[in-house]
Amino acid sequence: MQLWVTEYQTPSMGLSVKTTDMLLLEKSEFQQVAVVRTVQFGKMLLLDGIIQTTETDEFVYHEMITQIALNAHPAPKRVLIIGGGDGGALREVVGHPAVEEGIMVEIDALVVEASKRFLPHHSEGFDSPKARLIIDDGIKYVKNNPKAFDVIIVDSTDPIGPAVELFSENFYRDVANALNDDGILAVQSESPFFNADIIESVYKKISASFPITKLCLANVPTYPGGLWSFTVGSKKYDPAEINNPRPKMEPFKYYSGEIHKASFILPPFVKDIIS
Repeated sequence: MQLWVTEYQTPSMGLSVKTTDMLLLEKSEFQQVAVVRTVQFGKMLLLDGIIQTTETDEFVYHEMITQIALNAHPAPKRVLIIGGGDGGALREVVGHPAVEEGIMVEIDALVVEASKRFLPHHSEGFDSPKARLIIDDGIKYVKNNPKAFDVIIVDSTDPIGPAVELFSENFYRDVANALNDDGILAVQSESPFFNADIIESVYKKISASFPITKLCLANVPTYPGGLWSFTVGSKKYDPAEINNPRPKMEPFKYYSGEIHKASFILPPFVKDIIS
């Protein structure tokens, strides 16, 4: 018998993947956590039935949500990740030579445990001496740590359930307060095809707290529409420029200096969303 997992990405569209094994299915205090082995994408993490990451295409998302901000800032010594329980963003952060400390605040310990058990490449950053994991509410943590970080990355789930407040104007204001005077914020801001309202809302809310706000794009096959957006708020530096004087760029699989700049070149329909 063929077993398939389907994520209903909109009320009228779903993504179905053929699976060979159910590796984990548990309910935490916050959500259902599942890990399945798929034929097309390798191991896949789902939260409440929504695809979060896969072994095959995770590098696109994790490189882009981190490296844009890390390389736009000239000295990203102290970096905070809100969410990101699978560890992929933390892996990228602690791998950056300028970073001295990468703090990840994740509300659901089960997500971290699942990644450590089943997604070893995602979670290898947890073993870095630069890494610090805190199981707590990221919203509360940001509010209680003013002027503490050079870069903040919000690696959140969709704006439902425990992640709703991570898309609020109050939260972005608290993030701005938690950043140093030249700090940079990077968030995932959903699909231009199916979540234009979310992109417009996030862009306006971040713009209210940051003098420079820009949108960039990347292709993530397992996310709705394949085309995914990231919104970057900066207090001083142009996010589209590489301001970190690194002698040699790491051998990334998606991100590069050229991709950094090109990702901010938006199709007209995406420009219309934020105009």
